[in-house]
Amino acid sequence: MNFKSVDEVLEFAIIEEEKAHDFYMELAKKTKKAWMKKTFEQFAQEEMEHKALLLNVKAGGELKPVEGKILDLKILETLKEDDITNLEEIDYEDALKIAMQKEKEAYMLYMNLAEQVEDSNIKNLFIRLAQEEANHKLRFEMEYDDYVLRDN
Repeated sequence: MNFKSVDEVLEFAIIEEEKAHDFYMELAKKTKKAWMKKTFEQFAQEEMEHKALLLNVKAGGELKPVEGKILDLKILETLKEDDITNLEEIDYEDALKIAMQKEKEAYMLYMNLAEQVEDSNIKNLFIRLAQEEANHKLRFEMEYDDYVLRDN
């Protein structure tokens, strides 16, 4: 990714957050259980909060990164790629796997973006968003551990 300006980087990140929102809303539509639907809708809302953070910084607001590290259960890393099925016939286990993968990709994206910018405010924004995506992944891993692994 080659960006010509900070605004271009921020616009890219805003679009990515919109895609993440749409992804979780799509998962919510495909679920049959009300509690599952609510979980994915909550994540969709959190992605819109990320978008708001990006818009705030783009408008000149300042932001500090979240302090501390996020635990990683590494559950996703133990799954094989063919363990993750398509979205058409999705069950809760598959939805969790897909969500963990999406959050890992978002984390890596924001860390990569943080490395590409020199502006400390923008760098802090991307580090904070990366930490939040890592936290999302952890929440999905904990749910996967409770829902899937406890029975095995």
